[in-house]
Amino acid sequence: MNQIIFSVPGTPVAKGRAKFARRGNFVTAYTPKETVQYENLVRLAAQEAMAGADPFDRPIALTVAIYLPIPQSWSKKKQEKARTGAVGATKKPDADNVLKALKDGMNGVVYVDDARITDVVLQKRYALSPRVDVIARALDLEVA
Repeated sequence: MNQIIFSVPGTPVAKGRAKFARRGNFVTAYTPKETVQYENLVRLAAQEAMAGADPFDRPIALTVAIYLPIPQSWSKKKQEKARTGAVGATKKPDADNVLKALKDGMNGVVYVDDARITDVVLQKRYALSPRVDVIARALDLEVA
């Protein structure tokens, strides 16, 4: 198997910044709950696509398409334009922060470590069905 293709259903979630909490005399860092839940959803989708195969141990090319929900507050005309791709998805979440959550969710499942990712194609659009489509392809390159 040289590549896997899968989708993560639902509204994409950006990787949240670490939060800090005081526990007695100590301060601990933790990942926000919404980020953890989304990374787990990514991990489940990736595990299903891998179908028990070992994670790739070669350089990886990722192709990621982020599809955001079309705002209901927009006019019908603007919603139609968004559906056909004539309106750029320039609102939050940031594409690179969604990519971070995806990479963390796939770590150890699709590839042995996200340091193996050498190529990324990333796009963000509006769609009637919010989701993230992922293609992870092992490249025929040597590992440094």
